[in-house]
This record gives sequence, C-alpha cells and structure tokens, in this order.
Amino acid sequence: MRTTMKRTLFAIALLCVPALAHAEVDVVKIPKGAGGVGFLPLVVMEEKKLVEQEAAKMGLKLAAEYIKFGGPSVVNDMLLSGAAHFAPAGPPAFITIWDKTAANMKVRGVAAMTSIPMYLNTNAPHLKSLKDLTANDKIAVTAVKVSIPAIIMQMAAMKEFGKADFARYDPYTVSLTHPDGVTMLLSGRSEITAHFTSPPFHQRERKDPKIRTITTSNEIMGGPSTFTMLYSPAKFYDENPKAYAAVLKALQTAIAFINADKRAAAEVYLQSDEGKGWKMDDLMEVLNDPDIRFTTSPENLMTYANFMADVGSIKNRPKAWQDMFFPDIHGVKGN
Repeated sequence: MRTTMKRTLFAIALLCVPALAHAEVDVVKIPKGAGGVGFLPLVVMEEKKLVEQEAAKMGLKLAAEYIKFGGPSVVNDMLLSGAAHFAPAGPPAFITIWDKTAANMKVRGVAAMTSIPMYLNTNAPHLKSLKDLTANDKIAVTAVKVSIPAIIMQMAAMKEFGKADFARYDPYTVSLTHPDGVTMLLSGRSEITAHFTSPPFHQRERKDPKIRTITTSNEIMGGPSTFTMLYSPAKFYDENPKAYAAVLKALQTAIAFINADKRAAAEVYLQSDEGKGWKMDDLMEVLNDPDIRFTTSPENLMTYANFMADVGSIKNRPKAWQDMFFPDIHGVKGN
C-alpha cells in the first residue's frame, strides 16, 4: 500500500515539473536598436505599451523593458549573453548570429520591421563613387563587417573587382552610431569623409549643401530590402509561447498603427526620447517617402544570405527565407 502511494505521489510530482520548468517570464527585455525611423515600431510598442496590452489579452501579466542600446554588434552580444530576449538589427547582423547559433541557441527571425534604403553621403569633393576612396577617407557605419552598409559595400566590391576582392572597402569603415556619424560628417573636421546612413539622419545631412549622396543600398542591391527586423533565441520561443506571441502581436499592431496614421506615429516618436531634436515637418517628409515602408515581410533576405555564404561569411546557406524564421511568420510574402 505504501509503495503504491509513493508511486502515485512520484507520478504527481513528475506531472508538476513541466509546469514549473515552463513558467513564462514576467519581463521581456528588448534593445531599442541603433535609432532612427527604422526602429519606429519599437518606439510605438514602448510608448503605447502594446506588449503589455497584448499579453493581458492572453491572461499573462507581462512588462516590456526597452534597453537603450544600439548597434548590431551590441544587440547580438546582449542576445548571446542573455541580457536581452529579442534583438533588433539589420539582415547581416541577424544572418550572422543565425549562422553562428545553428548548433546551439538557434536564433531565428521573429519578423521584419521595415524596408528602407540606406544612403552613402559624403562631404569630400573627390568622392564620386566608392572607387575614389583614398587612404585618408573613413566611412562611418553602425558596425564594421556585420552592418547593412558593410555588407552592401562588400557586394559592390565583388561586382566591381571580383569575389577575391569582396572585402576591398572594409578597411575604410569605422563603427559609429548614426547621431555621431552625422555630427562628425557635418563638422568637416574629422577623419570621417562619408557616412552610410538611414532616414532621418540622411535627410539631416542632406540639408547641408556640402553633402552629396554617392549611392544607395537600393542601387547596389537592385531593389528594396529589409532594413530592420526582430529576432530571438529558440529557447525563449519554446519556453515563453505567450510572451513571444505578445511581442509579435505588439509588433504587428505597431506597424498597422504607423501605416494607418503616419502623423499619429510621428507624434509618438516626437514625444519619445528618440524624437528629441526632430521637427514634425521633417519627420513627415521621411514617413511619407514611398521608399520607406513598415512591414513584417522580409525582402531580399536571401540576397544577403546567398552573398554571405558565397564569400564565406556564413557556413550555413538557407534554402529559403523561412529556414531562418520561426514558423509564426512563414505565411507572409517574402524573399
């Protein structure tokens, strides 16, 4: 009788273990990214408390902590160290960490956030194209080797000089935040003679008559591409299904809000810390640009992945963009 009772209690204990092991987090940690309108969906999510609202609908008490850190290398390090549950960055940084964690953490894409061109601006009269770079020139990018501009310039180099010379422009790049890149380029007194940047920093630079645009990411890639996206480790996805779903739904809600009312979205941005120093008219000029789109659909991700596999930057070549994303988003159009 005692043996039967012990077995029953043991069985009950085993049934309880999974419930305890899979308790959901009560705070999700999300870095804000490098700044600019490419991260506007995260600003809307924070200011309107969308994660909290979506979680409450599922019966989950959840808070979102938005960490004020930026560049792609930084957010990837935060994800790897466990200091963040999600990371926002561009396709190159994402594909790099997707490849590196294929055998362990299995980082996957949550969804795209934006498709936005990047612009290579310069204050140097001698720079008419990338081919004109000299030993005295430095290009500000958010992260050397892994940022969108870094990969874009590698693509350009391979087209111009062949696969063996794809890294030709790497030595000219310097890691800087977008605001610092703007300041240094406009000062004209630093080693920075060019800045591969995004809206609204691009528009701020172009208001100076000394600044010209040499090329854009759209020109080099032959079409629009994802600019920012959100990604997360498989462990978080598996162990926190409601929290994950709340973040994805909040992102979708934020993007729908932006697309439905650009001025309302601009007001949210201007009221946030990220909006300091910007004016409504300048921001609306950016948001009304037809080349700037807010969407969860990945665009040209396979172009990035195939290039990075071709030059050996990643070891694993995906067969389709869905291979790199969690299944919740597989139904959207993408490439």
